[in-house]
Amino acid sequence: MTDTGASASLPASTRLGRTALRVHDLGEMVDFYHAVVGLAVLDRGNDSATLGVDDTPLLELREDPDAPTRDREQAGLFHNAFRFPSRTALGAALDRIREHWTLDGASDHRVSEALYLSDPEGNGVELYRDRPREAWPTTADGGVEMPTLSLDLDDVAADSDGASLAPAGTTLGHVHLEVTSVPAAREFYVETLGFDVQMDVDSALFVSAGGYHHHIGLNAWNRRSAPAGGRGLDWFEILLPDADAVAAVAERIADVGGDVTERDAGADIVDPNGIGIRLRSA
Repeated sequence: MTDTGASASLPASTRLGRTALRVHDLGEMVDFYHAVVGLAVLDRGNDSATLGVDDTPLLELREDPDAPTRDREQAGLFHNAFRFPSRTALGAALDRIREHWTLDGASDHRVSEALYLSDPEGNGVELYRDRPREAWPTTADGGVEMPTLSLDLDDVAADSDGASLAPAGTTLGHVHLEVTSVPAAREFYVETLGFDVQMDVDSALFVSAGGYHHHIGLNAWNRRSAPAGGRGLDWFEILLPDADAVAAVAERIADVGGDVTERDAGADIVDPNGIGIRLRSA
């Protein structure tokens, strides 16, 4: 169900860049995202670290021992989803999980194959690979179908090359958020920001730019009722093709009374649930 609903859609090349977490134990979290997810440590300080692939940052960790645990009523992160470029890389990720961690679940969504787990501080993590876009099942009105089917883990593992690190081409494919209101989230992410709706079902909304199956998931399954806070998701980054595209989105946010803070090569905004978003020029 492709539905823009917005006065202007985001450019087709829009994608996600980095995601950032407030954490309690930096060392433990760095070890997890390196050994299990397979991200390289690009920079490490006393209270922060940047991880990614090659020279591309995908994850920022900031230690804040005084930050409270996220309350059960608060909105925030459902999962960060790191997309691998091949089934071979996904198989290697499964090997790392089996060696170092615990798998929470796995699904074949027909558009993708996905592994689900939680990091040491309870943040959801999805590791996935996309099927070719021409194979994605679509609806009559142009959206995508993303069922939840069983995934043959042994078949995925059989394609592994045993790599200890994620390969070039690994990206932050999408973020999935827990929100207090799906209609309010739709008004912000679709009507104002400019994402297109790809699927709207069961108290959840999946939106994207350029026809991708989803860059952002938004659900109210756990009936969160308070703004985000505490440990967990700090912000995530939306990459736009140029400064003009960044300015256009920032202007739309300002026009509806949203807070916009200009930064070098971009702007910072906040969604209705208190989740930070960094708009940047790619």
